[in-house]
Amino acid sequence: MDGILSNDYIVIPLFGLAIFFISYLWADKIIAFLEEKSLGGREEIIEIMDKMLLDVDKKKITLILLLASFGVGIIVFLALWPNIIFGFILGSALTIGGWTAPKIIMRTMWEKRCNRVVNQMVDGLTIMANGISAGLSITQSMERVCLNMKGPLVQEFQLILNKIRIGMSVEDAFIEFGERIPRQDVTMLVTGTNILKETGGNLAETFQTIVHTVRERQKIEKKIEALTAQGLMQGIIITLVPFVLLVVFFFVDPNYIMPLFTTPLGWFALAIMLALQVTGGVMMKKVVTIKV
Repeated sequence: MDGILSNDYIVIPLFGLAIFFISYLWADKIIAFLEEKSLGGREEIIEIMDKMLLDVDKKKITLILLLASFGVGIIVFLALWPNIIFGFILGSALTIGGWTAPKIIMRTMWEKRCNRVVNQMVDGLTIMANGISAGLSITQSMERVCLNMKGPLVQEFQLILNKIRIGMSVEDAFIEFGERIPRQDVTMLVTGTNILKETGGNLAETFQTIVHTVRERQKIEKKIEALTAQGLMQGIIITLVPFVLLVVFFFVDPNYIMPLFTTPLGWFALAIMLALQVTGGVMMKKVVTIKV
């Protein structure tokens, strides 16, 4: 048995036949899965880029997704030839990471943008409240914000003003703003502005109330971040320790660590380790994440 498994002329065709039959039997499900995970993520990325007011080139995004997933995986698999099993495992892992990473990166960038908009609301709404108190309209007050500030809030206000100029109502323009930045503070601003536009009321006082609420929420969030920072750092360190030790042992004595990658028992141990690491990381993240 060992002689057969050590013969590349037998192992390679058998491995190829196994992949062929698995692909043939599960072709529809595999194609649907790959479409959803690679090209299917394109729609989410395009939607996020639209919300971030970035130019979108669908063909370029498709090409980047294909190269980042299947391209990298195939290159790594061929580079590690004839170590088929290790190349297949590492290539598959990089393929999964390649089609997942762009979505995670875009979501992270979008979250940061939303947070920056909320952080700028204190100064922006203060300028608007002062302008309305001085007799300016809501659009004129927003223009003052655009003249005196920079950043994502100004981009959002400029888009609102442009849409109002081409005929969109103030209410609809603010509703779209709330859809692009789904945060409680923005929702409060949109709801309060639209209600007062319809029923009448003191917009300046409303903006000052929102400013006070946002400022107090930010204080609480900073306190929570300070309290959970230690737990988050501990979780990151604990998660990275096994991988650091793996690299250290590999350079100290490769023969000691290679059975993990070359034997069925080693693959099983790696799979269990990764599953436990992911489970532990998710649980730690939930423990240290507190929503305000």
